[in-house]
Amino acid sequence: MESIKNYKDLMIWQRSIELVVSIYEILKKFPRIEDFNLTSQIRRAAVSIPANIAEGFGRRTKKDYAQFLNISRGSLYELETHLILASRFGYITGDELHKFADEISQIGKMTNAFITKLEDGGSR
Repeated sequence: MESIKNYKDLMIWQRSIELVVSIYEILKKFPRIEDFNLTSQIRRAAVSIPANIAEGFGRRTKKDYAQFLNISRGSLYELETHLILASRFGYITGDELHKFADEISQIGKMTNAFITKLEDGGSR
């Protein structure tokens, strides 16, 4: 099997981009008082996920790439925590939280599998 030539071909990057788009859509209904607080934190965490996948792809070693995937995974869980808070504050519904949590879980599993593959000597 041929190795991936571009980070944009990676399913975890593609799904992470879609997650960011969904996050930006949901943030439109947050109160303005949160613009520089929770909303800002959610945006930063969400954008960090695909950004670190892309940045890691550009690194020279698999070990470096795995580190950036670990950072991406950390941002994924940070995002989930912010969304739990948003739900507790009544900014998103339980159904919306559940949908995001499912996607975060799936991206997390894909990221874990990719990290394992890199650490075991597999190709990108």
